[in-house]
Amino acid sequence: MTDAVDLTVAPAGADWDIASIVDALRTVRLNALEHRKRRQNPPKLPSRKALEAIVDGLAAALFPNRLGLPDLKEDGLDYFVGHTLDVALKDLHTQIRLELAFASTLESDKTDEDAPSARAIVSQFAAALPGIRQTLDTDILAAYEGDPAARSVDEVLVCYPGITAIIHHRLAHQLYKLGVPLVARMIAEIAHSRTGIDIHPGATIGDSFFVDHGTGVVIGETTIIGNHVRLYQAVTLGAKRFPADESGVLIKGNARHPIVEDDVVVYAGATILGRITIGRGSSIGGNVWLTHSVPPSSNITQAQMRSGVLPLPEGQMAANAIPGANPSGPAQYG
Repeated sequence: MTDAVDLTVAPAGADWDIASIVDALRTVRLNALEHRKRRQNPPKLPSRKALEAIVDGLAAALFPNRLGLPDLKEDGLDYFVGHTLDVALKDLHTQIRLELAFASTLESDKTDEDAPSARAIVSQFAAALPGIRQTLDTDILAAYEGDPAARSVDEVLVCYPGITAIIHHRLAHQLYKLGVPLVARMIAEIAHSRTGIDIHPGATIGDSFFVDHGTGVVIGETTIIGNHVRLYQAVTLGAKRFPADESGVLIKGNARHPIVEDDVVVYAGATILGRITIGRGSSIGGNVWLTHSVPPSSNITQAQMRSGVLPLPEGQMAANAIPGANPSGPAQYG
């Protein structure tokens, strides 16, 4: 029989020169802080691990029967929700204070009176939670009604990555609107890591939203999505180009992503770029590359895009040329 190996002991003769590596890492770290003028007392950032626990607690409070403790009974639900919310919101308050302190080092022109209060932000966020739950109910129902493989709304809630992503997004978007974009972005990236679905917290998304399968979906910061919209895997709602100012610095915050109106379906692999509008009730086929607006009730396919001819909505006889058909060059997905 082979002797047991003590995994706590380094191999004989091992010498990784840890001390010199630590010294070299310190030098690199201090040089980076010096370059950013943060050598003295660099500000702490919110913690991703803490935010993961916070989001899980908030989700459990929103859906205690399905995402809460497994042995919860009806008479203990309100106590569980109250306790879980209290812990999550206190921890969220700490993370928001860290962001606000960090932001104050970047915005030297603002005074303490200009800065929002972490307590006020958390209070407004908490007050929005019942409305967020109501909106999430419409998302879950849309997923159940939109997928013939779904056997129940409960299955959708606990199994579908698109629902996990939209729970994170509804929470993150509220925080983004309340003025804590870093915490919001970190929550969005937690969802991205967990589901493969990348939704910027600035994106505005209406009721009854469903991402089916979901892997590879990208939704940019200034995207606006209406009600009853369905996306499939690998869909990109991105930016066509990034304008710069006179100094060559990218302009931040300008509207650069699509507007998708109500009742639109976008099939797998479609790429929709720029501040264009996808008209209500349209269907965008798989792997379509689209950089111009389409009117309501359009049905866009790859074959139409290759031919450069876009059929107008039903009831109109004419056809018009598609500008920018057969595009070349890399997409930009910011």
